[in-house]
Formats: sequence, C-alpha cells, structure tokens
Amino acid sequence: MRDTAQEKLVIRSERLAVRRAMTEEARVAAGSVLRETVLADPRLTMGGTVAAYYSFGTEPDTRRLVFALWKHGAYVLLPVLRPDGDLDWAEYDGPDTLAPGERVPLEPTGPRHGVDAVRRCAAVIVPALAVDLCGIRLGRGGGSFDRALARAGAGTLTLALAYDGEVVPELPAEPHDTPVRAVATPSRGIQALPAGAGNPTPGG
Repeated sequence: MRDTAQEKLVIRSERLAVRRAMTEEARVAAGSVLRETVLADPRLTMGGTVAAYYSFGTEPDTRRLVFALWKHGAYVLLPVLRPDGDLDWAEYDGPDTLAPGERVPLEPTGPRHGVDAVRRCAAVIVPALAVDLCGIRLGRGGGSFDRALARAGAGTLTLALAYDGEVVPELPAEPHDTPVRAVATPSRGIQALPAGAGNPTPGG
C-alpha cells in the first residue's frame, strides 16, 4: 500500500537539502527574477487584493515583491498563523506594520480579516518546495496554505513561487492537497497549469 505521507516526507527532505546547498547569491538572483516576473503580470498590479507571504529561510525572496506590489497600489494581505494551523489575514501597509510572530519571523500587526479574506483576492501567492504539472504543490507539511487555496474563488490566480528544478512531472497527493493554477520559476516565468485552465497567462 502506498504511503503518500512518507513519500512526501522524503521529497520534502530532499528539496530542503537542495535549497540549503544553494548559495546566497543564487537565491537573491532567483528572487529578483521572480519579483520582476510577477510584477509584469497585470493581474497582480492592477490595484486589486493580493494575498501573499513573507519569505524566510531558503524560500525564494518575496519581501521585496510584497513591498513592490504594495507600492504598485495592490491591497496586500499577509498570513497570520492561527493556533489551529489555519491562516488568518491582515493588511501589509509597509515594513513598519510587521513584527515578529510566535512561529514565523515576521507577520502583519494590523486587524485580522478572517480566514475567508482570500475569497475576495484577485491573486493568491503561495510558497512551494515543489510543484507538479497538475498543480499539486509540496509545502512544509502543515496544510495551512492548502486550506487557504481551497477558499480561493474560481477566477482567482493561485500562484506558487519556486526555484528552477522544482517543477516536476508528478508529486504524491492526498485528499486535502489543493492544486495551484500557475507556478512561477526564474527561467520559465509564469506557467499555467491544468488547475488554472481558466486563468491563462498574458498572451497565452
């Protein structure tokens, strides 16, 4: 019998090891390219609401991306991890509106808008250790972003950010895994996935 959870654990460990082996220069360069890629997509810069995340550790950098989206006029929401593992959301209104969280380095300090805030977002940007060609993403195992993705509207761009080499043919999936509709990598830009057939990339 297939042990999907164990398969995920092994892949997660492998992907984290690869990320740790990357140089700081490579991570910074990848984050810069991803930032410009995302900012070139009008769905994320037309002044709508964008749910994103504030990167830490070896994740592709989103800190400058979040700042740039805010400067472009987007109403940016960042997650606040709840005790039950779900995600609440609060407004990002510049770096001064962030403070250390209990389980994350930084989180927004403003009023909470509730777990359903993602329903009104034009786009939801999520982290991923890997994404497959059906949109299944491998996260860190808590399921927090899967719950948020499940609440996104049918017309919402749900976008995972990944390094080159992290888009793979297939990943093990469990019933709670919610696919993303697109993935962005430094070399290939924003790539639409089957879950996002109704959200083609610009010009596609």
